[in-house]
Amino acid sequence: MTGVLIGFGIIAFVIAVGYVMARFGIGGPSAGFVLNRVAFFVASPALLFTVLVKADLRDVFSTNLLVAGVASVVAGLTFIVVSRLFFPRSIAETTIGALGAGYANANNIGLPVAVYVLGSAALVAPLLLIQLIVFAPVALAILEIASHGRSSARAMLLQPVRNPIILASLIAVVIDFAGWRVPEIVLQPLELLGGAAVPMVLLAFGISLRGARPLRAAHERAPIIAASVGKVVVMPVVAFLLGLLLGMHGHALFSVVALAALPTAQNVFNYASRYQQGTALARDTVLITSIAAVPALLVIAWLFA
Repeated sequence: MTGVLIGFGIIAFVIAVGYVMARFGIGGPSAGFVLNRVAFFVASPALLFTVLVKADLRDVFSTNLLVAGVASVVAGLTFIVVSRLFFPRSIAETTIGALGAGYANANNIGLPVAVYVLGSAALVAPLLLIQLIVFAPVALAILEIASHGRSSARAMLLQPVRNPIILASLIAVVIDFAGWRVPEIVLQPLELLGGAAVPMVLLAFGISLRGARPLRAAHERAPIIAASVGKVVVMPVVAFLLGLLLGMHGHALFSVVALAALPTAQNVFNYASRYQQGTALARDTVLITSIAAVPALLVIAWLFA
C-alpha cells in the first residue's frame, strides 16, 4: 500500500508542476500542445517499443486483453442503455458518451500508473492495443457515418497504422515473435527517448487542468455523470468480476482493475471536436473522471492491500 501511495504521489506532484506552469505561463500558451505532440509522436512510441520488445508476450496476449476488452464494451453498452432510457441523444453523441464510459486514458495516465504503481509499462499494453486497433476505428466509422452519411473502409482500416504508438507496439511484437535481438546501439537511444514520455504527458495533463470548469451546460449533466460513473465505477467493477471468474488473483487482478479505473482518454475529446458532436460531454467527462480516478485508484489499492 505504501508503494502505491508513493507512486500516486509521484504522479500527482508532476501533474501539479504542470498546473503551476500553466498558472504562470511557463512555456507559453502552446506548451501543453507541444508536450502532448512530442510525447505522442516520439517519446511514447519509443517507450512502448523498448518495453514490448523485451517483454514476455504471454503478458500482453493474455487474460488481461480479454478482461480489458470486455470491461470496456460493457461500460460503453451500459451508457448506451441508460442514455436511451433517460436522456436520448443522437447516434453520434451516444457514441461519444459510450467512449467516455469505456475508453481509458491508457497513454497519458495509464503509462505512469503502470510504471510507478503496477511496476511495468507492459501491463498497460493489452488495454492500449485493443483500444487503438478495435475501438477507435469502429467509433470513428460510426461518427463518420452519423455525421456525413458515409465512411471509407480504407480510412477505417488504415486508422490504427497511422498511429505511431500502435505502429511502434506492432513492430516490437513482430520482432519479439521472430526472436530477433535489437542491438544495444539502437535500443539505448530509444530507452532515453522513452524515459521522457511519462513526465511529458503528466506535465501536459497538469497544464490542461488550468481554467477547467465542468458541468456548465445543464442539459449535458445527466450524460456526463452517466459516462463518468460508467468509466470510474462500472468498468473496474466488471474487470474485477470477470477477473475473478477467469481465476485471476493478487497483483494480476489488481492490475486489470486499476487500469480499468483509469480516466477517460483525451482522444475522446479529440474525436468529438473533429466531428463537432458531444464536445461538452467529452470534455467534462475527461475532466471529471481524471479527478475521480485518483480516489478510485486509491480505494482499489487499499482494498487489494
